[in-house]
Amino acid sequence: MDIPRQYNAAEDLVFGNLKAGRAAKIAYIDDAGQCTYAELADRVNRFGNHLLSLGLRMEDRILIAMHDSIDWPVAFLGAIKAGIIPIAVNTLLTPKDYEYMLSDSRAKALLVSPPLWPQFEPFAGKLPYLKHILKPPFAELLAKAGPALDLAPTTRDDACFWLYSSGSTGMPKGTVHVHSSMRLTAELYAKGVLGHNEADTVFSAAKLFFAYGLGNSLSFPLAVGATTVLMAERPTPDAVFKRLTERKPTLFYGVPTLYAAMLASPAFPNKSDLKLRQCISAGEALPPQISKSFKERTGVEILDGIGSTEMLHIFLSNRPGELRYGTTGKAVPGYELKLVDEQGNPVNQGELGELLIKGPTAANLYWNNRDKSRSTFVGEWTRSGDKYTQDADGFYAYGGRTDDMLKVSGIWVSPAEVEAALVSHEAVLEAAVVGHEDEQKLVKPKAFVVLKPGRQASVEDLQVYVKSKLAPYKYPRWIEFAAELPKTATGKIQRFKLRG
Repeated sequence: MDIPRQYNAAEDLVFGNLKAGRAAKIAYIDDAGQCTYAELADRVNRFGNHLLSLGLRMEDRILIAMHDSIDWPVAFLGAIKAGIIPIAVNTLLTPKDYEYMLSDSRAKALLVSPPLWPQFEPFAGKLPYLKHILKPPFAELLAKAGPALDLAPTTRDDACFWLYSSGSTGMPKGTVHVHSSMRLTAELYAKGVLGHNEADTVFSAAKLFFAYGLGNSLSFPLAVGATTVLMAERPTPDAVFKRLTERKPTLFYGVPTLYAAMLASPAFPNKSDLKLRQCISAGEALPPQISKSFKERTGVEILDGIGSTEMLHIFLSNRPGELRYGTTGKAVPGYELKLVDEQGNPVNQGELGELLIKGPTAANLYWNNRDKSRSTFVGEWTRSGDKYTQDADGFYAYGGRTDDMLKVSGIWVSPAEVEAALVSHEAVLEAAVVGHEDEQKLVKPKAFVVLKPGRQASVEDLQVYVKSKLAPYKYPRWIEFAAELPKTATGKIQRFKLRG
């Protein structure tokens, strides 16, 4: 898609729907109510005007720490239309994380949900750059602001918004994205792969502050004029089931751990109570048995894909009519992929290599992190840090992170492969595999296993089972049973905590 040089993402995604005749259509439904596209446009203009009235100017930054509600897209898009850069951050972090992000970004304004304010209150008055603190709901604020907002003279290549990395290892990185990227992810993945259209109703368990959730609940539905369901609470199976049965979404976005928990729940809804046409998974490799079980229960396939904060959304995915269990599919049209070894040379077919991506939605850089920017964004290519193999049919299979891979007896072992074997056992709900040194200081696989409620299995049972599924050297030498696994807010297993 050719994005014009003079371009503003908010003007395109919101006000394009008014030009298309969707003013009266429902854009968002949240826990408190709903709004039409015309009402969304009015609120976006008013919020942008309020920010300008505070003295904020083009390229100033506002940090957004809010639970999902209609106020979230209003704030995010109002800032963008005014030329102010929103920084969306995880709502599950610590005061130390938030203080770092505000200091690192030099944000002049903070928008924070009242329940999250205690995480900011201890230090908010001490930051020299932070001048304004806003707390939703902001009906009074919008009522006082004007309904007509001058469009900031932004270009497709201007900084549009930031997303901070999850911070699962090291300090979080401010990832800077440009105005054109949201529209391009919508064209390439949402329309090109999912066939997303204005008749869809969308519900994403992944929140708006994630790159995954931002596409699912903002750029994708707005790009096609669809309706989006937002949920402020944590995405437990019961909370998800409530939205799936009451709001009847046609598209649902989740993560593997959530799909597993949903399938294990006795409250899983009947097929007749759902209106789903497609489900999507990202965040971790989707074990085949989860996808198969979900298809049996609902009649709907889960399309497994992978995206990243750096590439903004999914660039490698299974697709309708072309799905292979146990793989992440093929490149999304518009992206190029290659697998390389540790020296940067292409690997042979079937060999593990690091996945590199070339595409139009790559971030510009990491803010104030030149070394990491140069090592991740290498010319036109972006390093993913993920290991993959590609088969003769072009399907990519996940092999773990570059820093999670294990060498056992001189042979690479993928933790994801061992985890998938363990989770295929009827008694296992979740599993995580890390490297552990034996008495000779040689690294071998160690597994942490969460059993399904009411099910039992011994260490020996699971070891024998894995040996029946994989080459014998891959079986876990040690297995510890746990009540739960440590995860990031996106559902990714934090293996570094298990290694410790």
